[in-house]
Amino acid sequence: MRVEPAVPPEVLAAIRAPLARKAQAAQVPIVQPLALALDLAGEALRARLFVVQAEGGEEMCLRPDFTLGVARHHLASGDASGRYVYEGAAFRASAGGESAEEFLQVGVEVYSSGGATAGRDVEIVGQAWAASVAGGRKDLTLWLGDVGLFGAFIDSLGLPQGLGARLRRAAGRPRMMQAELSRAGRAPAPAGGGQLADVLSGLPERQAATVIEELWSLAGVTPVGGRGPGEIAGRLVRRAEAARAVALTQAQADAIRGFLAVSDAPAKALAKVRKLGGGSAGLEAALNSWDERLAALAAVVPPKATRFAPALGHAFDYYDGLTFEVRSAALGEARPVAVGGRYDGLLVRLGGPRNGRAVGCMVRPWRAFSGGAA
Repeated sequence: MRVEPAVPPEVLAAIRAPLARKAQAAQVPIVQPLALALDLAGEALRARLFVVQAEGGEEMCLRPDFTLGVARHHLASGDASGRYVYEGAAFRASAGGESAEEFLQVGVEVYSSGGATAGRDVEIVGQAWAASVAGGRKDLTLWLGDVGLFGAFIDSLGLPQGLGARLRRAAGRPRMMQAELSRAGRAPAPAGGGQLADVLSGLPERQAATVIEELWSLAGVTPVGGRGPGEIAGRLVRRAEAARAVALTQAQADAIRGFLAVSDAPAKALAKVRKLGGGSAGLEAALNSWDERLAALAAVVPPKATRFAPALGHAFDYYDGLTFEVRSAALGEARPVAVGGRYDGLLVRLGGPRNGRAVGCMVRPWRAFSGGAA
């Protein structure tokens, strides 16, 4: 496993300072529940996790990041609001699983109860930018995106309810999105007859899970990774239902491809989204909100250093609003200095209140350090 070099203490202190203001330290266990991480962060993350066996046989993983752990820490406190700073090692493999590394993360997560979110979004982006700049690099660019804007864009196209819901679920999941786009213009497929997914789709949920368990037993398969037969059966059924569902028209697919390709200076990017969208009130409200955010951001991040790519996503798919990255020209797109965003929905999925608000960011000090090469 590759371990990042240490950052000089004075540089680390400068990077930490903007994030630690008015925040209390949060301690996150280095070992996290594997099943929970996969359920909340997405199945695509599996190949990037370090799986370990806990006492009692439960599969766990070394923490791939701190957000999930800090969110659980906050909910356990019972407080309606909180601001937490963290610092420690995280463990992750590359997207293809070819390499593995241990690296230092410093970050801040902010929780509140209801209310507007734009001001807090700007605050967190500003903190991430200040922490990144403190490392000494002069080649930084702030990239902004918005998972919620994609939802408003999809709604503006006037799609059937089921199709729109599938596309919103596909946000940030390239394979799922490509599957929907590639089906554009096709008529719904008939049931596959003997295919397992079609068989399961006609059974009650518990019976479908039993079929999967029997197949495992006959094949001598021992399941790993925390996925139960019920969830696997559900995924197969959803796949079969998607194949038989209404598809996009070519014009709708082209509009979505255009949206996903937008990447420009913020004002130009928003203009492109307006032109591609269906002109709904919801989309216009979302775009107007971004006009306000950008005006506020101009006071903390140089406008010339800001880009907007609305489809910007992260390795973890629990983000449901603002997303952002601070990138270094020397390190490239694949190795961002800082990442963050809004994840209100994660609190609900963890059993928190429906009006909970959550936004945060993390910085990798070695990447922020001007002497760092990776």
